[in-house]
Order: sequence, then structure tokens, then C-alpha cells
Amino acid sequence: MKKKSYLLISSIGISAFIISGCATTPLVQYGDAQALQNVSTDFSSSDLQQIAESMVDSLLVFPPIVEVTNQRRPVITVDKVKNKTMQHIDTESITDSIRAKIVKSGKFRFIDRTTDQETINEIKTQQESGLVDKNTAVQFGKQIGAEYMLSGNISEIQQKNAQITDVYYKFTLSLKNLTTGILEWTDEKEIRKTSKRRAFGG
Repeated sequence: MKKKSYLLISSIGISAFIISGCATTPLVQYGDAQALQNVSTDFSSSDLQQIAESMVDSLLVFPPIVEVTNQRRPVITVDKVKNKTMQHIDTESITDSIRAKIVKSGKFRFIDRTTDQETINEIKTQQESGLVDKNTAVQFGKQIGAEYMLSGNISEIQQKNAQITDVYYKFTLSLKNLTTGILEWTDEKEIRKTSKRRAFGG
């Protein structure tokens, strides 16, 4: 009798464990990274994609830029996008997305200033460690200077009351000629997001 009771209790315990495990195991699915996902008025990955695509398209079809890039591939450096909102926004991701899309267009060449210290360390190693053949070691002062600087900022205006939150985002991107100081191109992308609080019991 005791043996049967023990087996019954064990079976119930195992079943409960399996059911509990099934209930708490999350179902993970892949989603479309390009799909529009608006779950709040906060700046989102969808907004980032819209901005990057819109800005790059605008830059590449601007007539003076088309004329220059038809003849050669100008060298650009990209300044990190400045966040002028009250939110924590990964502006480095915006910068990276814009840079990646422009590079893929094949119209420009880029200087990556984010890795300057690593570059200096590597060249020092090649020059001073004695491990690298002097004939193949990279020399200081040989890098190409950027002709243009791409810079941008994102700002927001937020209005809200008891029921509605309205957030207006404006992203501005500019291309400056470093030799002449002339602003060769600039454009803005605007996004407005509104959320309405549902009435209790509605």
C-alpha cells in the first residue's frame, strides 16, 4: 500500500513539474526586423529604420551630390548623432545605420574615427615592437583626410493631457564641406506618434 501511495505521489509530482515547466517556458519567435512596430510613443527601432532610409535616399538623389559622386567617391567622416530629447536613445545605432546604408551605395568612402585609438596602438605595435617587417609596417601620417563631415541631431516636442500623449520627433542631418565650410546638403525627417489612454472598463 505504501509503495502504491509513493508511486502515486511521485507521478503527481512529475506531472506538476512538467505542467509548471510548460507554463513558464516562453514561446520565442522570429519577427520581421523591418516591420513597423509601434507599442509606445518612445523612439523605436522602426523610427530608426525610417530615418536612416529616408536620409540616405535624400542625400544620394540631391543633384550636386549626384554630380560629385558620378565622378569619384568623396571621403566622409561621420559625427555621432546628438540626442536633444529627454529620452535615452542609442544615437550610435542611428549613426551606424546611416553610415552602413551610405557605404553600401558605393558612392562614398568613410573614415571611422571611433577606432582611432585602436589604430594608433596597432601602428605603434608595428613600428616599435620589432615583430613586424619594417618594409610592410604602416607609417604614421599616411591616412587620407576627410573632405566632408556628416552630422545630425534628434529633438522632440511632447504634449500630453489626461488622455492623450503626442510626441513630435525631428531628425536633422547635414553634410559639410570641411575645406570651404559650406553646408552642401541638409534634410529633416519628422515623425509624430500619438497614444490615447483607454477609459477604465473600455
